[in-house]
Amino acid sequence: MASNEATKKVDLGRNAARGTPAPRGGGAPTPPARPAPKRVGPFEFLQQVRDEGRKVTWPTRKETLITTLMVFVMVVVASLFFVVVDQVLRYLVTLVLGIGA
Repeated sequence: MASNEATKKVDLGRNAARGTPAPRGGGAPTPPARPAPKRVGPFEFLQQVRDEGRKVTWPTRKETLITTLMVFVMVVVASLFFVVVDQVLRYLVTLVLGIGA
């Protein structure tokens, strides 16, 4: 049986691209470890939170109302669907098992 060197090279390349060590120790080195994040005090943390909150694109009142109504409509539609499916399955099980006849 012949050795497939081309496949081995492709596998080594794939493993190196993923950042995982190559099999049998003959490939790409492992990526360097990330440095520990800088610790900040509570005041600076809250300031960073406020800055990030300003970057958020908040929905308008109208968008929030429309989205909320759509959620309620979908809940009602899903509820009706499952009630109908439940009743059909109940009828079929009763029909097959002869319960309540």
